[in-house]
Order: sequence, then C-alpha cells, then structure tokens
Amino acid sequence: MELPLPIRGVFRGYSVDKTPAEFSDDMNNIRPIDSLEKRLRLGKRPGLKKWSTTQIGAAEQPIVALTVVSSVV
Repeated sequence: MELPLPIRGVFRGYSVDKTPAEFSDDMNNIRPIDSLEKRLRLGKRPGLKKWSTTQIGAAEQPIVALTVVSSVV
C-alpha cells in the first residue's frame, strides 16, 4: 500500500477517510521540504534562533527539572 506524503498541509474539512491526497488531518511542526537537505521529504520545523549562548546544565550543575510558565504576575 503506497501512501502519498502530506506535502500540501493540514485539511480538516472532511472525515479522515475523505481527506484529499497529499493532505493530512493532523500534523504539528512538520514541513514538506527538509530544512537541512532542501529536498522533498517530511522534516521538522527548525528553531528560529538561540535563546541564550550560555550552556545550560553540566556535570557540576545538571538539569533536574523543567516546567512551563505561561504568565508571571
């Protein structure tokens, strides 16, 4: 069974079995052109820029927890 790559993006107009070829009903952070090799294949979205040039975590100070903060009052 050959499945076409969903290179045209997300299509949520119909049920899953009626989704047109080259579309997907569920994708997140996916690009049809690979950003590293510049060829047609599914690749992940690259980051925009580095948040900091400081290295976080090391042998002396390992990262022990991560959390998400949506607002600080």
